[in-house]
Parts: sequence; C-alpha cells; structure tokens
Amino acid sequence: MFNKSFAYFCVSLVLLTLFSSSKNDVYSQSTVSTGVPFLLIGPNSRFGSMGETGTAIADDATAMFWNPAGLANQQKYTEINFTHSPWLSGLNIGDLFYDYIAGRSYIKSIDGTIGASLTYLNIGEVIVTDEFGNAQPDRNYKAYEMAFSVGYATELGKGWSGGVTGTFIYSRLSPNDFTVGNEKGTGTGISAAFGLSTIYKPLKGKNTFQKRFSFGAMLANMGPNISYVDADQADPLPFQLRTGVAYDVVQSQFNTLTLTVDFAKLLVNRTLATPDVVDSNGVIIEPGTPGSVDPFYEAMFTSWGGGLNAIQTSIGAEYWYGSPRLIALRGGYFYEDPAYGNRNFFTLGAGIRYDLYGFDFAYISTIEESHPLANTLRFGLLVSF
Repeated sequence: MFNKSFAYFCVSLVLLTLFSSSKNDVYSQSTVSTGVPFLLIGPNSRFGSMGETGTAIADDATAMFWNPAGLANQQKYTEINFTHSPWLSGLNIGDLFYDYIAGRSYIKSIDGTIGASLTYLNIGEVIVTDEFGNAQPDRNYKAYEMAFSVGYATELGKGWSGGVTGTFIYSRLSPNDFTVGNEKGTGTGISAAFGLSTIYKPLKGKNTFQKRFSFGAMLANMGPNISYVDADQADPLPFQLRTGVAYDVVQSQFNTLTLTVDFAKLLVNRTLATPDVVDSNGVIIEPGTPGSVDPFYEAMFTSWGGGLNAIQTSIGAEYWYGSPRLIALRGGYFYEDPAYGNRNFFTLGAGIRYDLYGFDFAYISTIEESHPLANTLRFGLLVSF
C-alpha cells in the first residue's frame, strides 16, 4: 500500500492557504501582471462552456488543469482528452491557436492515478522590421509557448483525495539574437512549477446531500520567476488559488443537472518601479524605487491586498440526458472585476457521448463588443479504452 503521509501534508497546505487571513494594512498589490499567462487558459470544452468552472468536478483527464486530485476518482478507464481552439478570435489573428492534450491511467501498484498533459499556444509568425520600419523577411520567426505536466493523485479516505503535479514551462517569444537597446540576450524563458490539490466527493453517504455534493481546492503554478533578456526584470508565474463547489440538483436514471461555482485568485504580489523625481536642472529631488516581485511562498500571504475584488467568480450548469450519459447541454457566466482584468462573459456549449468516445464544444459570448474573447470556440474530443 502506498504511503500517503506526503499526500496528507499536501492537502493540509492547501487548506492552510484557504483560511489564511489577509493583512490589508500592511500589504498592497500594485499589479497582478504575470509571465506565461497561457497557463491560465482553461482547456476542455466541457468545463469551458460551464463558465470556466470545474474545480469541484474534475472527472476527466483535464483534471490535470482543473483539479489534479480528481484523477484519484477515475479508475475505470484510461482516457485521452484533446482540446483545440482558435484563440482570441476577436483580434482577427488567423494563426493564433491553443491546443491541449491530457491523459490519465490508474496504476494499482502505486495505489493512484497518473496523469500527463501538454499545453501549446501558437502565437504565430512575428514580422521583424529594422529601426526605420523596413521589413526583414529573412529574420521573421515563429513564437509559441508550451508546458508539459505530470501528476499523481490518490484517495485519502472517506471521500477525500489529494494530488500533486509538476510542470516544465517553455516560452519562446523571440529567437536567441533578440536585442533591446544595448542589451542582447535570449527571448526564450524556461521555468518549472508544481501544484497541490484536494477534492471531496463522498459519492456514498448517509443522506442525499452527501451523495450529490463535492468540493475542490488547488494551488497551481508555484515556482520561480521566468525571465527573458534581463533576469532583473523577471516575471512571476501565474500562481493561482482555485476553489469550487458542485451539487447535483437532479440525479435520476436518465436526467442529471449539476450546478457549480468556482472562485479563483492570483497569488502574485508585484510592485512596479518608480522613476526619479528631478527638478528643472535635472537634480534628483526624490530617488525612484526599484520594482519588486515577492517569491511565490511569500506572495501566498502578501497578495491579498485587493480584497474580494481580486477574486474571479464563475458559475456553471450542466444537464445530461441518457443512461449512460448521452447528450449534454451547458451554460455559465464568468466575472472578473474591472481593476483586475475586466473579463465578463457568458458561455454556452453541448456534448455527446457514445460508448467510449465523446465530443464537446464551447462558445464564449462577451458582454463588451469587439472584445478579444468574443465568439471564441473550443472543440474537445475524448477517447477512453
């Protein structure tokens, strides 16, 4: 039997962060900009169409993103899950797309489920010009970002499961001869991260509420800053806390209706540099201050200055018909405060299952006209065997 003491420690750390109090009178968050934001793009057309929820459900291979602890409850089949999206279609950039593939398999000998995922964001061809704006076609290049993750999840007992993941991150925004002013270096950033997660799915309980309720929480993208040309200007990873609850309002042989709510918070504390204040003669009256980024293990506690406004909220619903599940209809809503990104949109989607195969699609309808996310589509395909 696998020794689960480390898994219990992981769950304890997640819960400690959930209930840690903020110190608004001490800490302030000037900005929440991060490096490699593609790590926050929600894969899976199914959960994407439910308002970007999934932390408390996480019942397919894309649990690698939504909540890896959910892998522990997936022991029946091996699964491969693929998502494709022409990303940010509102910008009319034809070659910008997002791909995600995840797989998982239960391994009895280690008393748990192993998962793996590959995320790829194709940014497209970058057109290079000289200082006079003349095209340099021989210097054009492709830009892209990718991340490879592996995870392990196991049951902890009485409905609880825990998971841990590790991620390798590669961001190629420019070739190695990238030059900024007098600085010359690489436009490629490399980093690594890990994540901890937990999920509570009683499945069997003494009452109806226990059988239909689930709760999930995770800490994702904990790791060192990523840098490109200048290491002194390194960007933090998008370290994020996600929590969610889900409840099966209807649960019968042919009909299932699930409602779910997710909350997400970037645990990033970053202060921008300020320039020197000089008089008319160029004499420094007040020296500027350098920018700073708290390491993730400090930002876990120092990034709460924004209060509740810094928390993203999403709600979703999913209806399934069939025994076993055959056809699904989904909808949701995602809200982000204007000061912290101002993403505000509705989501719609549907899915179909036949034997060991499934197909899903999701559609984003933004409140704001001409929004980059407007009319974004995601297509998903899953195969179990």
